[in-house]
Amino acid sequence: MSEQKGLSYKDAGVDIDMSDSFKNKIATDVRSTFSKGVMSDIGQFGGLFDLKKTGMRDPVLVSSIDGVGTKLQVALRMGKHSTVGRDLVAHCINDIGVQGAVPLFFMDYIGASSLEPKIYRDIIRGLAFECRKSGCALIGGETAQMPGMYPEGEYDLVGVVVGAVERSRIIDGSKVKPGHRLIGIGSNGLHTNGYSLARKIFFDRCGLGVDDYVEEIRSKVGPALLKPHLNYGAAIQKLVRRFNIKALAHITGGGLPGNLNRVLPAGTAAEVVDGSWPVPRIFEFMQRRGAVARGEMFRTFNMGIGMVAIVSKRSAPAVIAFLKELRLKSWEIGAVTKGAREISIS
Repeated sequence: MSEQKGLSYKDAGVDIDMSDSFKNKIATDVRSTFSKGVMSDIGQFGGLFDLKKTGMRDPVLVSSIDGVGTKLQVALRMGKHSTVGRDLVAHCINDIGVQGAVPLFFMDYIGASSLEPKIYRDIIRGLAFECRKSGCALIGGETAQMPGMYPEGEYDLVGVVVGAVERSRIIDGSKVKPGHRLIGIGSNGLHTNGYSLARKIFFDRCGLGVDDYVEEIRSKVGPALLKPHLNYGAAIQKLVRRFNIKALAHITGGGLPGNLNRVLPAGTAAEVVDGSWPVPRIFEFMQRRGAVARGEMFRTFNMGIGMVAIVSKRSAPAVIAFLKELRLKSWEIGAVTKGAREISIS
């Protein structure tokens, strides 16, 4: 009987040396996001952040965790991974921004069957780019090689953001009343939600590829689906300093019906007027080619509205004008009414 060769971790599909080399290569990108509150460096067990450096008197921490979802499948088809990190950071920052919080630091998780250095460098660069733009430190993360857990060549991307807001400035929707107006702020396409249905329509039902040009959406399929998730964080901070914002809702999974009701107090509802803003072509295309019911479209996609601000009737025109100054499109799309947190779209 021949003697069997001794096995190593690399034989099982995990290359530790490559992982260590990769960490060294991303160090510059990661450190470029560090703010004065960061107390730790790359490679430590935990990321340290000095909350006193925020300058807040009575800070409350706000956190959110999310992923990019099956938008990653579009990135894989295109062989382009430079924007999915931006998507992740933007999504998480928007989630805490609706409560008035500023982002302090971000941490990511990448799980894959094996490491592909170029792909992961692009992902980290995207994370770092969006973090720098937002003044948010990328202080840690985890990259896990798990052969047999993920299909070869595929990966998952998840992140968590931690921010802070002065206790007296928390936006929780408690001041929302019937008669207040809904200001819809334009999205940049699908953002990071609804891609399972979108892929089924474009790739399965229509038989299109990422490089196919579609006249109805005036774009190739891949670039249209891979548009980065808009980061509203900086705009929100300027908005809340200028106006008395009653509530903010990030329109993600569940669309307008599934997100507006999260910021409405008991005894209130909302009426959204379909047609009060121009729905982007990509959503109209998917509804038509997928024979998707209008109600299903609104429950699945943002339909061109990435964020909703609830304001008084009197301040609505000024809010829209201010958002225009910030180069964000916005429209009055409905109003708060009496009810039981139901969202009607008609």
